[in-house]
Amino acid sequence: MNEQLGYCGTNIPIKIYGLSEKSVTVGFGTTIDHDLLALITDFNQLLLQNPFSGLITTVQAYTTLTVFFDPLIVMLSDLPGQVCFEKISAHLNKIVQIKREKSSTIPDKLIIPVYYGGDFGQDLSTVARTNKLSETEVIDIHTAGQYTVFMIGFVPGFAYMGGMDPRLSTPRKEVPNAKIPTGSVGIAGNQTGIYPMETPGGWQIIGRTPLKMFDVNRLQPSLLKGGDMVTFKAIGIKEFNAYAEI
Repeated sequence: MNEQLGYCGTNIPIKIYGLSEKSVTVGFGTTIDHDLLALITDFNQLLLQNPFSGLITTVQAYTTLTVFFDPLIVMLSDLPGQVCFEKISAHLNKIVQIKREKSSTIPDKLIIPVYYGGDFGQDLSTVARTNKLSETEVIDIHTAGQYTVFMIGFVPGFAYMGGMDPRLSTPRKEVPNAKIPTGSVGIAGNQTGIYPMETPGGWQIIGRTPLKMFDVNRLQPSLLKGGDMVTFKAIGIKEFNAYAEI
């Protein structure tokens, strides 16, 4: 079951469809780019500022926004409709009609310190060899870029970042590692990302950050969120250890 809507102020139709008995997804298209990310981020902010009864949380992705809710509270609400999907769709339709300012969301900018290579970046040589670069050139190019967090997924707090220099593009490993250490910075295709916890993974690991990318004790557990702008800073082992002790 789905519903086609036109996003106010744009010619982009959005599609709402049920994902489960506790979630619906809003699709904004199929193109991964900054303009679409801005639309999704703005829509998300409008929804969070104008929530419906039973809204639990939202999760941004490259081209979608998934909305999680408590079905019992939704059914007891005064939203029009006979079932949860109809009620939530009615509310999302109202969000669509809210006048959208040209730029209502200002992205946060973060600098992520990284110790590159060695035991913390065992695949740095692979990225260098694949792209006919030296390891130093890989580090210089990676730290020179400005990256956009397009989505959080895979595991809580894992940020998928676009905007990487194509000179660093490297395929995922054919055989994933059984354990990728917490804080590992990797490359997969034309993306870069950070593992917020120890988990299996197939990205090419080029370094590690001492920052806690995900902490359930923080008000916002994930250090990064969709729309954030990120730059990486190369650090030495002493600085890495100093960060880790904080």
